[in-house]
Amino acid sequence: MSRALVISAFALGVVVAAACASSSEAKKEPAKPAEPTADTKAAPPPPAPEPAVKYPDTRLADHVDEYHGTKVPDPYRWLEDPDSEETRKWVEAQNQVTFGYLGKITSREVLKMRLTELWNYERFSPPFHEGKRYFYFKNDGLQNQSVLYTLEKLDAEPKVLLDPNALSADGTIALNGLKLTDDGTLMAYGLSNGGSDWVEWRVKDVATGNDLPDVIKWSKFSGASWSKDKKGFFYSRYPEPKEGDALEEANYFHKVYYHRLGTEQKDDELVFEDKDNKTRGFDARVTEDGKYLIIHVWEGTDRRNRLYFKEMKKGAPVVKLFDAFDGAYDFIGNKGGTFFIKTDLDAPRGRLVAVDVKKADKKNWKELIPQGADKLEFVTMLGGGFLAGWLHDAHTLITLHDIAGKKTKDISLPAIGTAMGFDGKSTDTETFYGFTSFNYPTTIFRLDVKTGESTLFRQPQVSFKPEDYEVRQEFYPSKDGTKVPMFLVHKKGLAMDGNRCTYLYGYGGFNVSLTPSFSVPLIAWLERGCVYAQPTLRGGGEYGEDWHSAGMLDKKQNVFDDFISAAEFLTKSGITKPEKLAIGGGSNGGLLVGACITQRPELFGAALAQVGVMDMLRFHKFTIGHAWTSEYGSSDDAAQFQYLMKYSPLHNLKPGMKYPATLITTADHDDRVVPAHSFKFAAAIQKAQGGVAPVIIRIDTKAGHGAGKPTSKLIEENADKFAFLLHELKSEQ
Repeated sequence: MSRALVISAFALGVVVAAACASSSEAKKEPAKPAEPTADTKAAPPPPAPEPAVKYPDTRLADHVDEYHGTKVPDPYRWLEDPDSEETRKWVEAQNQVTFGYLGKITSREVLKMRLTELWNYERFSPPFHEGKRYFYFKNDGLQNQSVLYTLEKLDAEPKVLLDPNALSADGTIALNGLKLTDDGTLMAYGLSNGGSDWVEWRVKDVATGNDLPDVIKWSKFSGASWSKDKKGFFYSRYPEPKEGDALEEANYFHKVYYHRLGTEQKDDELVFEDKDNKTRGFDARVTEDGKYLIIHVWEGTDRRNRLYFKEMKKGAPVVKLFDAFDGAYDFIGNKGGTFFIKTDLDAPRGRLVAVDVKKADKKNWKELIPQGADKLEFVTMLGGGFLAGWLHDAHTLITLHDIAGKKTKDISLPAIGTAMGFDGKSTDTETFYGFTSFNYPTTIFRLDVKTGESTLFRQPQVSFKPEDYEVRQEFYPSKDGTKVPMFLVHKKGLAMDGNRCTYLYGYGGFNVSLTPSFSVPLIAWLERGCVYAQPTLRGGGEYGEDWHSAGMLDKKQNVFDDFISAAEFLTKSGITKPEKLAIGGGSNGGLLVGACITQRPELFGAALAQVGVMDMLRFHKFTIGHAWTSEYGSSDDAAQFQYLMKYSPLHNLKPGMKYPATLITTADHDDRVVPAHSFKFAAAIQKAQGGVAPVIIRIDTKAGHGAGKPTSKLIEENADKFAFLLHELKSEQ
């Protein structure tokens, strides 16, 4: 697993109040009621409209915390215990209300049928090559999990190597990582259960398909990397949690181990640990030549990291190559003792440098690919040189370079979109990649690295017409004047009459780049004459570190302002209006939604707050939450407490405020953003709601933060979410 994947594995999404006077309208006094006349004084006031749903009773506890002299009530603290009988009963009662409400929406079953039809298409991953075999994933359409196939030639009959669907009746056991030996004969693979981040590693003989007896438990945020002799592999793990606390207990003291095949896990060799820094994590991998073990050292989700290595010989010490925590250092590959490193040190949009490990001081670096106008998103060693992936206004560009870094070719892509894959070894002359966009289902291409020519390998057949839809990009000003791009997707020729049902989706955090991609639920939305909008918010990684840092810590309000300004742009430009505008986001994007509906509730007609971080004062106390303090800050710090308190969604709800119709979603196995965030926020907003619009919570079972969710659950969840939006925006027809 690359360092980028480790960080994205944490990347989540979430926050609340005084900070949100985002426009002049927010500061206006509400209109006063007219003075009664002689004719109206005797008339009784009209009855208040009934709320859309009757919420379950939620007990208020007399619990108060003190933060740096400020007392903060936490009346729903008891909901932090997901296993208590009281919480279980509350979950059951909330789900009864939610599914009772959703069950009355007429478009729900129609949407479910259409989603099932749309999802039922063959889809593939880019193949990769190890030894004498190719490997790729395929889903026949409605399989809960994709199946791993192997074949010796691209035109040969594929053979099933691993079918996760056979491991559980409901598809809730998912593949969560794999690594093959260089000769393709052995495969370490990780399984997660019910959406948890915990991974159990096993080993499979590729030729026979049989598993070896080896089992590795309590691994998390880790890949596997084989030693060159195939006798074992490196992996990272946490200490075994207390019984019953695996989904809530804070994760500290990550360690790197080496597992020798045929031995018990208790006998695994401890390779590296840091006893003085419990929040640090480690990603260890063996270089292609087998001579070095590279250890990426991460601290939370900060893009800055440390880079260590050790020679692959007994007794060799760990060398701290870059230990200043002054930038991002991603190991790309090596030629002997020369390491190729992608870094943003002195280059916030990224560059590639060559480093002699015996003379690693910055003054001795050789710059191969300099920083450019676009962000350098990734680099792969292929064909004796480098393949570079760039982000230009949040969409992919690909270039080829020789070993000295000189650009040799631009790779043509089908449209404005996202390209991913490009796996291979440094000498490989072919690689495969997937290309996707909003109206372009992920299509697999083979790239000839020598010629730069791409040929079609697999193209999915989805039951819609891509040519019927338009993708464009607009730029709008945020509150502080910053120019922010936004993708808009809709049917061609659709009249923008100010009445279009619109879904505004965002993330804005953790240096994560939100780029164009195909989505089955999005097509079902667009078919109804609706609009999809995806802004490139600050806090993301689309323009490099400057863009990211402008939306983190004490600047997090910029992210909410960017999103609110996007909503205002959609209204002012004549596309939609508040009662027809829905917003959505998951994880860190769930925080985004929570903050924006508490700051500017009048701007939105409906909201989807998915697995969000809603309690910004306590997020760091659960599982891997402590890793997010580098992005958000911590309430343990007096200065950071002040700005966290200003936007924390849970703490900025106002009694009697008319909040938009809101569907909160979470899952009982979410051990990244624990469900307590959503539980407490749902209870609080239900009590605060002064309007008639429903604020309900959908709590999934045997599901986690989202990764590995079976297709059947995806269809059900998306039918519920988009039926809710269409119903609340009065656009079901």
